[in-house]
Amino acid sequence: MAGLILKSPYLKCDGGNSVSGYLRYIGTRERVELLPDDRPPTRKQEQLVRKLVKDFPAAKELGEYLDYEAKPTKAHASAFITRALEENWSQVQQSDGYMKYIATRPRAERLGDHGLFGDEDAVDLEKAMRELDQYTGNVWTHIISLKREDAARLGYDNAKAWMNLLRANRNDIAAAMNIPPNHFRWYAAFHDEGEHPHVHMMAWSTVPGEAYLTRDGIRKIKSTLTNQIFRQEMLHTYEQKSQSRDELVREARRAIRKLTQEMARSICTEPAIEQKMEQLAGQLETVKGKKSYGYLPKSVKKTVDEVVDNLEEIPAVKACYEQWCVLQNAVDSYYHDKPREKKKLSQEKEFRQIKNAVIREAERIRLGEITFEDADLTGHDEPEQVRSESYACRELRHIVRDDTLSLGDRDGAVEELERLAERGDAHAQYLMGQLYRDGPLLIPDSSKAKHWLTRAAEHGLPEAQYALGKPLLSDDWEVRDTDEGIRWLRQAAENGSHFAAYQLGKEYLTGQAVTEDTSKAAEWFTRSAEAGNQYAQYMLGKLYLTGQGVAQDQAQAMAWFSRSAAQGNQYAQFFLEHQNSLRPPSVMLAVTRLLYHMSRIFEDHSLPHSSTGLQVDSKLRRKIQAKKIAMGHKPDDHEEEQNQGGMVMGGM
Repeated sequence: MAGLILKSPYLKCDGGNSVSGYLRYIGTRERVELLPDDRPPTRKQEQLVRKLVKDFPAAKELGEYLDYEAKPTKAHASAFITRALEENWSQVQQSDGYMKYIATRPRAERLGDHGLFGDEDAVDLEKAMRELDQYTGNVWTHIISLKREDAARLGYDNAKAWMNLLRANRNDIAAAMNIPPNHFRWYAAFHDEGEHPHVHMMAWSTVPGEAYLTRDGIRKIKSTLTNQIFRQEMLHTYEQKSQSRDELVREARRAIRKLTQEMARSICTEPAIEQKMEQLAGQLETVKGKKSYGYLPKSVKKTVDEVVDNLEEIPAVKACYEQWCVLQNAVDSYYHDKPREKKKLSQEKEFRQIKNAVIREAERIRLGEITFEDADLTGHDEPEQVRSESYACRELRHIVRDDTLSLGDRDGAVEELERLAERGDAHAQYLMGQLYRDGPLLIPDSSKAKHWLTRAAEHGLPEAQYALGKPLLSDDWEVRDTDEGIRWLRQAAENGSHFAAYQLGKEYLTGQAVTEDTSKAAEWFTRSAEAGNQYAQYMLGKLYLTGQGVAQDQAQAMAWFSRSAAQGNQYAQFFLEHQNSLRPPSVMLAVTRLLYHMSRIFEDHSLPHSSTGLQVDSKLRRKIQAKKIAMGHKPDDHEEEQNQGGMVMGGM
């Protein structure tokens, strides 16, 4: 059931409009006459209702009209007529017929001179009217209403509660209207009548022409007030006030997590989408400047939308989107009577990131970039037990790695391990470097990790040399040293580390730490592949397929794919299965990569945003992102460079 209803028309202040008259009206009008529900409306009321809905068709959407239509009584007719007149004041004041009704309508007992309130405790009505008579800008006339049962239950059936609410949130309302707080002027009055008690709030800027109110601004005002009025109920709703709804949310989120995991692991080909991606890559060739959705020509945007709509037809995506819609409706139902209209995925604003993911992948196709599908390599490229490990180190390592032991026992083992490392044990030094790099028994410290890995590497331990090369080539500016990183990787590779040789191949292919050289990349991949590294075997297959760094040779490509697939590489198996319909790898993997991107985006939206508040998490995310950008990260780092399910989504 919708909670708060907000209307925000505005009045133009000029010689022909009596804005101060509206202020007097809302400040001095009494509540409508309350009559028994079973008394039918008068003939005059019926005529006036028909005239109002004819003159102002939008009035049919008012809650008071719905009440009248469901049960036509004098009370409901009076409540509707009042609201309809108030919401169309600028037209009403130009009609003698309507103004005559206002002047002669039934009134209840007067409760005082006026009911206006604002920033000041006592409002001078005549002074306020003179201020408006001299004003030349637009004045907004917000009408904020609740259903009677909500107002009574939540304590908003009196002027004091509304006054406190509006005073507490006046700066947020000003911001939504693009008015600096010190320029914001407002008065309001509470009308406790019928089934829809409401507040009239007149608001403007002391600087004419400064204020403007968009749909998004109206949404923000509604969000702010709803969040305050329904705060406790909203918190209960998000927790366990409604057990059935809570279970629905839990089930939907579990389903989304499962589906996104499946999506991230999916390797599939969709010729229609791949064809569109190639078309988009061709269109991007002619696009100058920034290649993001908002800057693209309409024809290119159309292609992007078509790709997203085709992606929506993939069963895993369709199921995930449907679950998200279930979640979003569960939240939105608290604020809106009507269910959320399901849009095409390409038109759903919450998932605009998908469009830019499509554009990025099309740009990769255009540039012929090669990607590394090796995210599952993380954590498996450093052996747990190193050959020639001393007995003392091996025993301490078993204790440190045993999660079933007490934290005290494991901490004690770490202290003993450090003493062993200080005595020159290379394997203990290697393990200390890993513990300072990864935690959790030690607080991660890049400098200390580098210190211990360097000491172990200097003892000639290839595993330590490889482990040291990685942080030296990372984005951690505390330890980054690309020349040293390449030197240690080369040393590790020369000492037999096929993982180091594979990493060197990647570095020469991307050109990020060394001068790009595809021939050298192929040489290092070959050395690693011949030593049995499945990732290098897969990459060699792609290089032979495209002719980068080696002569193009499909037979050689299939041979290397076969050796990689025999070790369980699903991407190599994918190319083997489609060897009779081969296209550029970047095209063939486009759908798979997009599914990965979408899995991340759906996971981020597994708890949908309410349209009316509880935005703490999203605000925190924005602060974190702003901090990352200030530290030099790209704005979309979190979208492009995270690993999941077997793919690396950054760079080549």
